[in-house]
Amino acid sequence: MQPIPPGSPAPPIPGVDRVAGPSVLFFYKVTCPTCQVAAPVAERFAGEFPGRFVGVGQDPREKLDQFAEELSTSFVAKPDEPPYGLSNAYGVRTVPTLFVLEDGEVVDVVESWDREGWNRAAALVAERAGTTVEPVSHQGDGLPPFRPG
Repeated sequence: MQPIPPGSPAPPIPGVDRVAGPSVLFFYKVTCPTCQVAAPVAERFAGEFPGRFVGVGQDPREKLDQFAEELSTSFVAKPDEPPYGLSNAYGVRTVPTLFVLEDGEVVDVVESWDREGWNRAAALVAERAGTTVEPVSHQGDGLPPFRPG
């Protein structure tokens, strides 16, 4: 399975209205160590773009709520439980995976924790939303440049 590539239609997210302009989907699993590393950056990303960031957790609601409490995240989190219909629709093969969406289309995909990719995605959302943003991660913030999911 491959993530659906840029230029592809973005499958709808049940219970989430399409956002005008760019938005971000953050696929994660609460037991994934790399997702735990990325969670504070995901929170920062969501804070930079209120209403444009949705987490899709491959866990039941209670686990997502516990994850949010333990890691102090407040972004919207939708459960995607087995058989992982939404994850499969997007071709998610590893978590974390970010998808940047705009006008019903995938415009960028970042798999795993990849500082360069996450910063690229943040810059792309900022550019398309007509705002500016600082990088969501930088050398010296205690995170590795890359960590596979």
